[in-house]
Amino acid sequence: MTITELRPSLDARPNAALVGQPGSRAKLSTPALLLDLPAFERNLADMATWARQAGLELRPHAKTHKCTEIARRQVAAGALGNCCATIGEAEVLVAADIPGVHLTSTVVTADKIARLAALNERAQGLMVIVDDGENVDDLAAAMSPERPLGVLIDIEVGSERTGVVGLDDAVALAKRIAGHPSLSFKGLQAYDGSAQATTDYHARRQEADDRMAHLKAVCDALTDLGMAPGIVSGGGTGTHDLDRARGVFTEIQAGSYIVMDTIYNACDLRGAGAGTFETSVFVRTSVISRSHPGYVTTDAGLKAFSVGFGDPVIASGAPDGATYSFMGDEHGRITFANGADALGLGAAVECIAPHCDPTISLYDAYHVVDGDTLVDIWPIDGRGHW
Repeated sequence: MTITELRPSLDARPNAALVGQPGSRAKLSTPALLLDLPAFERNLADMATWARQAGLELRPHAKTHKCTEIARRQVAAGALGNCCATIGEAEVLVAADIPGVHLTSTVVTADKIARLAALNERAQGLMVIVDDGENVDDLAAAMSPERPLGVLIDIEVGSERTGVVGLDDAVALAKRIAGHPSLSFKGLQAYDGSAQATTDYHARRQEADDRMAHLKAVCDALTDLGMAPGIVSGGGTGTHDLDRARGVFTEIQAGSYIVMDTIYNACDLRGAGAGTFETSVFVRTSVISRSHPGYVTTDAGLKAFSVGFGDPVIASGAPDGATYSFMGDEHGRITFANGADALGLGAAVECIAPHCDPTISLYDAYHVVDGDTLVDIWPIDGRGHW
């Protein structure tokens, strides 16, 4: 029996029978990852409207949601396609007929380059980044001149992960790409992850502005050579409004806006001093022990939330002032602010994840809810694909 056969289908999972039943949200087996459908749809529409009004394209990052159903809805709302972080995610998106897939990480090993070449034969508008001449040559050797692979040069603007550092190096790399008939130079990518979560709008703007001068200089140098980048892709949820004002980007790669988390909820995203997008993803957990005074134990621990970004924030179901913390792999703790507070066995609490991307990647499916009803289950089909 294969791994796929051993893994239960969505229809065989504990909550599948609850779909469509009024009041089914309260009956969900936990821990469960919830997607609030109305909030999700408002976020989807808000960003799509913003992009149209800003005169920018939107290519949301699927590393956040890892779900082809969400990718389809983003494209239907006007997105060019989806970004992805791994070749495996790209394969899942292309298999689901998502157009405009862009790999925002370099692909350098022989096995993954072979997979990329095979994917390029059937994808619509596949693109990848490069920051190294040797990698350019290796990609070119694997691709067909009859179906050139779209390539963006990754420019270092603050993340210090990948990206060409020097202006002359970027220009030389563009010329090298143009010299290969099996590659098509599409433009540039620039992503400053270090500026995304700065909470104050003006401080975040200063950080981002300081680092974008280099990107503009590269754009200008290539334009002077007759190689003007048709695409300048980057930005994120934290800087999307700032990126609009710079006049350099042609498209935005924001991903977290569709679900949100405690990191981005703390950010003034558009300078209005208030939140822009709604939290649409929650982890639902149940009380499994009340044997200790002052707190209860739940069934959602370190394996149910991302770690390293603080504790989850309780959104609903607990008394005012209660806080959530981890008690181990499988267990969480709800500590009461008032000694007289209590929660009964089986009581359900919903929490906001500290960081949405790594929390979502812990689950196989979204439990899509509308009010008190479970209306659908969407597989997180990009999970585990590298």
